[in-house]
Formats: sequence, structure tokens, C-alpha cells
Amino acid sequence: MEPQTQSGALILEDGCSFEGCVFGFPGPASGEVVFNTGMVGYPEALTDPSYRGQILALTYPLIGNYGVPREGSHNGVHAALESAAVQVRALVVSDYSFDYSHWDASKGLADWLAEQRVPALYGVDTRQLTKHLRERGSMLGKLEVCGKQVPFSDPNIENLVAQVSVQEPVLYPGGKPRVVLIDCGCKNGILRNLLARGATVLRVPWDYDFLAEEFDGVVVSNGPGDPKMCGAAVKHLEQIMRMQRPIFGICLGNQLLGLAAGADTYKLKFGHRGHNQPCIELTTGRCHITSQNHGYAVKTDTLPEGWEPWFVNANDGTNEGIRHRSRPFMSVQFHPEAAPGPYDTGHLFDEFLRLL
Repeated sequence: MEPQTQSGALILEDGCSFEGCVFGFPGPASGEVVFNTGMVGYPEALTDPSYRGQILALTYPLIGNYGVPREGSHNGVHAALESAAVQVRALVVSDYSFDYSHWDASKGLADWLAEQRVPALYGVDTRQLTKHLRERGSMLGKLEVCGKQVPFSDPNIENLVAQVSVQEPVLYPGGKPRVVLIDCGCKNGILRNLLARGATVLRVPWDYDFLAEEFDGVVVSNGPGDPKMCGAAVKHLEQIMRMQRPIFGICLGNQLLGLAAGADTYKLKFGHRGHNQPCIELTTGRCHITSQNHGYAVKTDTLPEGWEPWFVNANDGTNEGIRHRSRPFMSVQFHPEAAPGPYDTGHLFDEFLRLL
């Protein structure tokens, strides 16, 4: 796709405006504006269901230079992308590479976004935009492109998890153990890690009553939006804890496990979205570099008796994981499956499976 000359603008709810040029789909969009500091991994980030309802600004200036990976799957799971569709409402970048080169690329980013009907802007001062969001916090915004306008909309008042979860249970055959995966917007990376370790995975909708199913443990996936919208999932987790079956929560799963335990959650000022978030494991003092994408967190001081914080963010002290002192319940706020980002904490999947 050749460079376009149509102009557009990202307009924030506080009146601040950032101009750029249109690529991808030439239509308007609105949502919550957030930023990601990762240097690579835009195909994975764009297909991460945790970004549902958001306008994503990438701080790394050069985007699109390696295109979009070709189609390919293993065990019914895409080999590279994190879901079957682009999940963001819009994309904002500094410099877009219309000429891409990569051995595994099948198309350019602009063509892919056009197919998925996702608008994007390039030529935006994303450094200034990021500084603005760090100071003011994530806020609503809208892309007005080619003279087309749209009102502001707040995705956080929607049940975004219901939009990205599977509608019916899906079985991924393997060996033992058998794991129920509560899909709140599950990244394919979580599936790939469980299947690579030989587990059979039953992926169920976020509100599915799976208590009568056969399973050895439960994984609660990542996902978008406010965890307090997921009351059905919290209720099911409370029942699983009474059964004392092993539970492993990831990202939104950390918040849902916290709510099920009786703790509270809150919205962060601008969230954590990137590949280099340092997290301290409180039992060992070891620092892990983690991949993250979340806008909410567990309030550590609301954890009830029997629970303890497991990881803490070295930058701002927010909670990055919780676990029960005597029962097999644990969760992390970061992404041990990475995709994109470092795989330094992938061993946590092994720790969970050893509990089964």
C-alpha cells in the first residue's frame, strides 16, 4: 500500500489534539487512549484482546517495518498472533514503514488494518502524546479522519470481556492434566504454553458454569476492562476455592482471583503496557523483567487473612501477584506467556502444573 495524504487527528477528551496522516482503514474511531512502550511485537499487541475498546499509541517510533506474519496454526492455535482479529479500535504511531521486509511476512500493516477496518495515524508526535498521558492519565479520545467525526465513548462502562470471550466451550486435546481455561479474552500465548507442556485444555466462556466438568485445575486468562464487570467469573472462582482445586490467574485473572478472595481492585492512572516492567518476587527478592498490559490492579492492603502479595512492581510499588499461604491459589498481574516480550517468567506455568 502506497503512502496516503489524507489528514486526521487524535482528539483527547481534555481538548488536546495531535495531527497526523491516515493509514489503514479511512474511518473514525473512539475509545480510551493508552500507550505501549515495547520496541517490537505490534502484531501480537494489536491482536491482544486486553486492548479491546482502546486506541493504542506506540512509543517506539518505527512501526510496520517487518509487516504482518503469515497465517499458520498448531493445535488450532495461531502460531504468531494472539487472537483471530485486530482488537484495538485505532492505532497511533510516529513513523510508519510502507516498505516492509521479513521472511515470515504476508502483507503490510496498513493492508491488514484496512482489511480489519481499523483506522490508524502516522506522523504523530507520540513522545509528546505519551508525556501528556503520563501526566494526565489514560483518557478518552477519538480519531477524526478524512473529515469523518465520531463522539467520545467510554469502553470501561461496557462488558468488554463478553465481547472477546469464546461463546461455547472449546477442547484442545492433549495428555494429562486436564485444565479449564476461563476465557476472559485469552491470548493464544497462554494456550500455546499449556499445550506445549502436554496439558489438555478446555477453554470455556467467561461466565460458563464448568463445575460439573472434569478438570484438575483452573487458569483464569487475561482480558480487557474493569474486573468488577465479571461477576459470574468471580462467583465461579469462589466455588472453585471452596473445592480447593489449583487456580492460576494471569493479568485480569489476578484481579478476578483477588475479588474472589475478598480483596478490592482499582484503576491505575495510566496502566502498565510494555515489555520491560521490573517485578520483585517478595519471597526471594529476585527481580523479573516482565511483559504487561493492564489498566487495573489489586489493592494489596485489602487482601484477607490467609492471602499474601507475591510480586510487586519495582517502579511504582503496585501489586503484581497474589497467592494463598496454604492453598493452591496463585496469580500474577504480568504475562508469563509474553508474546510479545521476555519469557523470563514462563516457569510459572510449570509451577502451576506441578500442583495438579
